[in-house]
Amino acid sequence: MKLCRYNDNRLGIVEGNEVIDVTPALDLIPPMRYPAPMGDQLIANLAAVRAKAGGLKAGGQRLPLDAVKFLPPVGNPTKIVNAPINYDDHIAESKADAGIAHGRTNITHISDWGLFLKANSALIGFGDEVKLRFPDRRNDHELELAVIIGKTCHKATQADALSYVAGYSMGLDMTIRGKQQTCWRKSVDTYAVCGPWMVTADELPDPTALDLVLKVNGEVRQNSNTKFLVYNIPRLIEYATEMYTLHPGDIIFSGTPAGVGPVVPGDVMSCYIQGIGEREMRVAKEYA
Repeated sequence: MKLCRYNDNRLGIVEGNEVIDVTPALDLIPPMRYPAPMGDQLIANLAAVRAKAGGLKAGGQRLPLDAVKFLPPVGNPTKIVNAPINYDDHIAESKADAGIAHGRTNITHISDWGLFLKANSALIGFGDEVKLRFPDRRNDHELELAVIIGKTCHKATQADALSYVAGYSMGLDMTIRGKQQTCWRKSVDTYAVCGPWMVTADELPDPTALDLVLKVNGEVRQNSNTKFLVYNIPRLIEYATEMYTLHPGDIIFSGTPAGVGPVVPGDVMSCYIQGIGEREMRVAKEYA
């Protein structure tokens, strides 16, 4: 099932070129009192919501994809986890391009860097626009497979890691290049794009061999496959949970392949990941 959040926090099922409104399924999410439980409550109650949504589909209002504003498929992740230098070809281009490396010499392996977090305030969906900051600096696109965690996990193993996954989405890890810490340069508002929907894990059982392509204004910039990840998805979940407890709705951006490059106001990024779909993301015509 492809589930989306759209417009004023409505819930939809994506089929073909339509969104089917199944918002009443959200009524199954239990009421909350302060302090709210950790994790996104749509994802925490996904099984019940999904079952209800399936029953509502036949009578749901149908809207064209282009008639809705896609929000991130997760509204309240506790964290957005990111994997740096997780494709060998991106490691190579980072070493060769001073505009990426900025004097860093430890661009060797993800195990040397660990993971980093993006601020939740950076999260937007494909219905919004990326609003660039600091026009005198290089602002890059990085297309990545996004993994949405379905239940709380800590010290997962590669053998059981995929059992914790609710689904998958597309992620754009937008980046300001520079010497500062990674989480600082990548946590700008609108610099964590996720969507346009979530494909549930049962429909995408093997995330380890998916094509991904990013074009800017029609020009192919990135063209790779998740089989080239240094740490594949099960290993990334294992690695992340060595340090973090992951909660329902937490998002892992799994890393980007070679071909990263700058965008400027007015650019259109076309993103495609096999099994998820294709959608355009615009760069706002003015700087934030």
